[in-house]
Amino acid sequence: MGHVLVLNASYEPLNITTWRRAMVMLLKGKAEGLEHDPEKVIRPDHFLPTVIRLRQFVRVPYKPLPLTRRNVFHRDGHACQYCGFSGEQLSIDHVVPRSRGGTDVWENVTTACLPCNVRKGNRTPREAGMPLTREPRRPLGSLSFEANRRIRSGQHQEWAKYVIGA
Repeated sequence: MGHVLVLNASYEPLNITTWRRAMVMLLKGKAEGLEHDPEKVIRPDHFLPTVIRLRQFVRVPYKPLPLTRRNVFHRDGHACQYCGFSGEQLSIDHVVPRSRGGTDVWENVTTACLPCNVRKGNRTPREAGMPLTREPRRPLGSLSFEANRRIRSGQHQEWAKYVIGA
């Protein structure tokens, strides 16, 4: 049926859970519903929640988003950061090439189509005359990363007011 955004008592996004788990938290009084889907009725007096807020504050340790090909492609919108091409022939490019001391960090990797990656070669974007459309940055966190993906795809527009950078 759908996923539900779980907010801490401070309105900070904590998690994305199933609608069943969200309903259990609502019925036990551990959370309150903030946003509901008016078209989906669970019981005559309960609509399907899309955003809930915990009544008690929960302390959660920070967990950084891992640097993977999939996450880099998602961060860059599955488009070449040099020419804007969006298709199947995408690769990972190091802004400062590895042979020149570039490392595998969020700020040094970007999405590039194969022709741009070959054309840039063993040079920096400035040396190759190929400016980046967007500077590579570390995403805020895995939850906001996933929530932003769902908001951009049009699945949960109501989450936008609770997620930073949406």
